Amino acid sequence: MIDYNEKMQKAIDNLKNDFSTIRAGRANPHILDKIKVDYYGTPTGIQGVANVSVPEARTLMIAPWEPKMIKEIEKAILASDLGITPNNDGKNVILRFPELTEERRKELAKDIKKKGEEAKVAVRNIRRDANEAVKKQNKAGELSEDEQAKEEKNIQKATDKYITEIDSVVESKTKEIMTV
Repeated sequence: MIDYNEKMQKAIDNLKNDFSTIRAGRANPHILDKIKVDYYGTPTGIQGVANVSVPEARTLMIAPWEPKMIKEIEKAILASDLGITPNNDGKNVILRFPELTEERRKELAKDIKKKGEEAKVAVRNIRRDANEAVKKQNKAGELSEDEQAKEEKNIQKATDKYITEIDSVVESKTKEIMTV
């Protein structure tokens, strides 16, 4: 039997991870998580080559452990979809986040809702696969009709729980974006 609960939880974890990379006008070191820097020929996360700190609400400071990494970090940030131009003071790379415009907030809210819908589709697909697996077990004689009905009911309960959690995460992130 596939562990549908675990798979549904992964869908939510992926959604939360996606949301952590959406910037809400405040500096959040997690927006750098997906950016890779060329470190001696190996793609490495920025946190793997530098300390990242938040000295002010809308400023990220990246302090590379090796001075020659400043150029590599700047190049990686410019190549990313972050939309921020890095500055450097010779020792650190500095990212200043502008205030979000009302239009950009609405755009981000739409994007958040879309990602939430994609997560719901993923959870529903897992439900479908789990129900098919239960039906196959019934046909193979591994489960009785009653056991099948009970298992399908449990799968639906889990689906409802995770869909509600997705709605809650989406609402929370939307509120964060709109009230910054």
